[in-house]
Amino acid sequence: MRKTVLITGATSGIGLGCARKFADNGDRLILTGRNTAKLETIRQELCAKGVDVITLTFDIRNRQAATEAINSLPEDWSTIDVLVNNAGLALGLEPEYEGNQDDWETMIDTNVKGLLCMTRLIVPGMIERNRGHIINIGSVAGDAAYAGGNVYCATKAAVKALSDGLRIDVAHTAVRVTNLKPGLVETNFSNIRFHGDTERAASLYKGIEPLTGDDIADVAVYAANAPAHVQIAEVLILATHQASGSVIVRS
Repeated sequence: MRKTVLITGATSGIGLGCARKFADNGDRLILTGRNTAKLETIRQELCAKGVDVITLTFDIRNRQAATEAINSLPEDWSTIDVLVNNAGLALGLEPEYEGNQDDWETMIDTNVKGLLCMTRLIVPGMIERNRGHIINIGSVAGDAAYAGGNVYCATKAAVKALSDGLRIDVAHTAVRVTNLKPGLVETNFSNIRFHGDTERAASLYKGIEPLTGDDIADVAVYAANAPAHVQIAEVLILATHQASGSVIVRS
């Protein structure tokens, strides 16, 4: 059965991987992000393959903009079957006592409050219909802190707690909740974390074959298409030579 899938942060990395994988699965897509031009390029790419796509440009940190965007959906697109809360970022790798407070606010507003905003906007409809699936993109960083990770790790620990809490809240319904926890994934994630320092970002992936956005998207599509009585609650996805958030064996 074809689903309507809404993906936040769909212009790159795991979000883009999810867009392409759900498209390959035959689903129709609502893609959100902050970059109108990138969203349009992706829309054209997928539409050329026969996929139905709508794009919404807004920053999930802006609750009013998010609300207006969701309310602007045509009626026949307003029934969202799968919400992929993917939009998120890390900024900086300083000790907590030297951290940039603006970076902290950006991470908390995006990774936690933005996820909550989208959940609040979309999930009531799922409850009313007694069907739906929320897939939150967490991180191995939410299991244990690593050096310099402090606030980012805290936001991903929050994603785990929010996923677990939501799963409890909807247990009386057929709505499912999945928390995907990737390890080292090669995207523009590190480039953003290091404020555009491409060389420093690239060094993070040296000596190991990291995961890709497509690898995580494969798991998301699998979870969304599991039998109705099966809830994939949580999946930790690591590169072969990564044992935890802080243990990586490089060649």
